[in-house]
Formats: sequence, C-alpha cells, structure tokens
Amino acid sequence: MKVAVSILSEKDNYKESIEKINKTDADYLHLDVMDGSFTESSSFSLNESKEIKDLCNKNVDVHIMSINLRKIISEYINTNPYNITFHIENNDIEKYIDLIKEKNIKVGLAINPDTDLSTIYPYLDKIDRVLVMSVVPGKGGQKFMESVIPKLIYLKENKDKYNYEIEVDGGINSDTVNFVKDYADIVVSGSFITNSNDYQESINKLK
Repeated sequence: MKVAVSILSEKDNYKESIEKINKTDADYLHLDVMDGSFTESSSFSLNESKEIKDLCNKNVDVHIMSINLRKIISEYINTNPYNITFHIENNDIEKYIDLIKEKNIKVGLAINPDTDLSTIYPYLDKIDRVLVMSVVPGKGGQKFMESVIPKLIYLKENKDKYNYEIEVDGGINSDTVNFVKDYADIVVSGSFITNSNDYQESINKLK
C-alpha cells in the first residue's frame, strides 16, 4: 500500500510538516487545491503550492477541488507535479484529461461519496488513477464513510481491463485502512499522520 500524506490540516504550519514528511518513506505529498468554488473552504495559494513543491522531496499528488478547471489546471501544470486529479463533478472532462496528459503528467479523476460511479466509466481507459472520496471534500478530520466500499469493489474488479490505480481519501487511519486495504493501491491520510508524534510510525500502520 502506498501512502500519500495530506497537509490540508497543516495549512498554517506546512513548512514544519514537510520537513517531517521528507524524513519518512511516504510515497507522495497530497496537495489539496481548493478555491472555494467547489467546497466551502479554500486551501493553498499557487505561490504556497510552488513553495511546497520546492520544499518537498516526495512526488506531489495534486487534488483540485474547483469548478474553475481551465485556470487552475493550467497553473498547476506549470508546477510540474507527479499527478493532477480533478473531480468528475465538472464539465469538459475529456478536454482536461488531454490537457494534463499532453504535459506528460499523470491524471486522475476524483469522485464524491454521493456521486454515482457510472459517471466515471467512460474515462477509465484514459486515466492513471481514480480517487474515491470517503468523506465530503473540503474539510480535514472527517470520519470515513463505509458507503463508498461498493465503489472500491467495482473498481478493483474491473481494474485489469484498464490501467488505473485506486486511491482513497478521507478519514483514513490505522483502523479504517482495514476497510480499503483489499482494494486500494494508495491511501491519503492527513491528521492521523500529522497530529502524531512520529510520522513514520503512523505511516507504517497504514502500509
């Protein structure tokens, strides 16, 4: 199991958190990008995001939660992250998949807990990962929603037809990881890791 560490809950203290993440064997730094158009809250500015990428020695996994995709995807392509994921609950999905792939950046689609999984079916052969949200997006520290498990089962059963990784984001800790370990390739965890005294020990409990 790969682990992506979210620093959303460390917005006011991200430099110190990144120093700690750099000393671990975390696979990714998960960067939540919110401008208030898709979620109630906002997160890191573009300049902060650039600084985060410069400070971090991990692959950066960008998760865009916005309806202003043209602007934000164009901006974040220029930061050259490992991966850019945006939400299926948007328009012109294929156009933005192509835009990201043209720059040789891996592309993912995220899906909210209440969105029907069938909305993502037409794009499964075009993307590198599916990010299943197991909380309502936009806030850290929420509880894992078991209702998303059928999505994970379907994605796992059909994975061999395509070439995507399954990523789960929301409420992941040493207990809830047991719900997803048979299906997910990557788990995103924030406060479980960043609120702990030992980042590496917490990561070990997820892998």
